[in-house]
This record gives sequence, C-alpha cells and structure tokens, in this order.
Amino acid sequence: MSGTGAGAPAGAARVDMARVRVVVPNFKRRLSGVTSTIVQLVPLQQRMIGMATLGPGLPDRLPKIAWWQVPALLARPAGAPVRVWHARRNVEMLAGLILRHVFRAPLRLVFTSASQRVHTRWTRFLIRRMDRVIATSRKTAAYLTVPNTVIMHGIDTARFCPPADRAEAARAVGLDPAQLYVGCFGRVRCQKGTDLFVDAMIELLPRHPGWSAVVAGRATPQHRAFEDELKARAARAGLGQRILFVGEHRDIERWYRALSLYVAPQRWEGFGLTPLEAMASGVPAVAADVGAFRELIEPGRTGTVVPADDLAAMVAAVEPYLADPALAARHGQNGRDHVMARFQLRGEAERLVGIYEELAGGTA
Repeated sequence: MSGTGAGAPAGAARVDMARVRVVVPNFKRRLSGVTSTIVQLVPLQQRMIGMATLGPGLPDRLPKIAWWQVPALLARPAGAPVRVWHARRNVEMLAGLILRHVFRAPLRLVFTSASQRVHTRWTRFLIRRMDRVIATSRKTAAYLTVPNTVIMHGIDTARFCPPADRAEAARAVGLDPAQLYVGCFGRVRCQKGTDLFVDAMIELLPRHPGWSAVVAGRATPQHRAFEDELKARAARAGLGQRILFVGEHRDIERWYRALSLYVAPQRWEGFGLTPLEAMASGVPAVAADVGAFRELIEPGRTGTVVPADDLAAMVAAVEPYLADPALAARHGQNGRDHVMARFQLRGEAERLVGIYEELAGGTA
C-alpha cells in the first residue's frame, strides 16, 4: 500500500490490486448490520489473505478499492487464477454477476444470507448463480433452496468485555453508579420492539427501585414520532428519569459494560448481534425468539428466550434478574464463557478465509 489516488477516499491508502484476492463490496452508505460485520471482519481477514472493500460507508482504516481501480478486476491477481467476490446484498450479487458474465472478470462469487423469510424469485435467481452460499444460522439455512454452509457471526471479545467495576463503567458513560441498569440497544422503531421494552420497564421498575433502563440507538426521521411517544409514555408513568433515551453511540461497548441485564425485544431480526455483544460483556440476555437468538443464548444459563411480541412473557423473564442481581451476575459470567468458547470473531474470520482459499486456489 502506498500513496493516494484520485477517486480514493480521503485518508485511505491506495490498494495494490495485484495482491487483492478477495473483494468485499458494501453498496449501502448507511450503517447496518451488514456494514458492522464487514468493519469487524476485514481487519482480521486482511492479515490472512489479500483483501479489499469496495463502496461507500466504511471507515478509511479498511483497505478500499477506488472506483477508478475497478477495471483491474478484469485481470487475474498475482499467484491465483481468480478472485473471490463476497456479496451480502442482492445488488452486490448482481454486480458480481455483471463483472463475471458481461466483463469476463475472473471471479468466484460468494453470498452470505442472514434472511429468515422466503426469498423473492429475483433473490433466488441470484443465489442460484453463486459459487458458494453461507447462512448465518441454522434458521436462515432452512430458507435456502441451495446447498449452503452455516457460519455464525462472532464477536470481538477484546472490544466487548466485562468491566473491572460495573459501577465505575456506569459513571464513565454518565449514568448513576448507585443504580443497576437494564439496556436495549439498536435502532428505535416498532420492528425492533423498543415499545415492548419500554412497556416492560414501566411495569417492572416501580417494583425494583434499584434498577433503571437505557435505550441506546438512533430514531430515523420516519420513526421520530414513535420515539417521542415512548418518551412521553415513560414520563406519564413517572419514569422519565429512569427510562433513559441516550441516542446513538459509536462506542457502544462502553454502554454494555454499564449494564447488568440486556433485553433484545425485536419483532423481526435477520441474525442479531446484540445478545452476543451483551454476553461478551458479561451481561445476561433476555431475547425474543427471532433471528438467531435461540441459537446464541443458553436458556437458564446465559439468559432466556421468550416468544416474539409477547409482553407478558418478557416481563416474566426479566423480573427474576431484577429481583436477584446475583443471578444476573452469574448468568453474565456464564455468557462471557459461552461467547469465548463458541462465538469469537477470529473463528468466523478463519472459516470464511478457508472458503475463499478453496474457491480461489493459487498461492497466498
């Protein structure tokens, strides 16, 4: 890597295309779960194989192909007959197919699916033309009609880790260190079940004065009225100072370390990393039975899984932790051990690189 060129992001180093064996497109500017996955995996994977990203919305610390360098994809990389194009969205699958079949780029195409619903005819058409398909969970794999490999997401256990002192961790993000906190993190909208969390807290917090609640996440303009109503609901219940809306934070790992319990109340989810992030931080998780949550949590040991969109079940699952903080601490430690044993980010990175090397051949 050396220098910068026209069309390269400011601050990004120019990529040596001859060394790029794997291209990771990201054709969505807004932050999403897919974007977060790429941001976490690429720094590990680039130490194992020549790799670069393509597209907007990614930090400059990642290796990036400038748009003017795209024609170099029509040539073979050094030491290998083909490159791997790893798509995670329909538009990225389509771009890979156009590059390969219209422009004759020497590419092998990989697609990762996190969807847990019947695919559209168009999506199925694209998926059938991939060389390898990866599912992020067994539940996702059940919706695929082609052979696939299940590789579940992992977590950066150095970034998401328990604090030395949870009260000090709360103080560090501006919370009252004398309180215990239950959190719900992610975009504020109906799909994410933020209203279920707030309603559960309105019922539970008056019975447990040593606890408060934190909602961390962004409400986009179309969901601003939804967030405003939730704040008003908490205020009407006299809990405006104990159900806190703290907005979006890039250093979300610091907020996990301030929690003693995490709740994932989603009505729908593709995979859902937040219970893993919580457990890696030594925090037990109560989660709705959506996404991969049932495959992530060990009920009765690291948390609880409840039916989706069931407020009464959520209240019943959360209350034992509020009543017994020692139980929350034990299940939090179990959660950390569970993630360390089964869900480390390096394991996910290594399995993906194994697929890349199998498809691309050649020398490293």
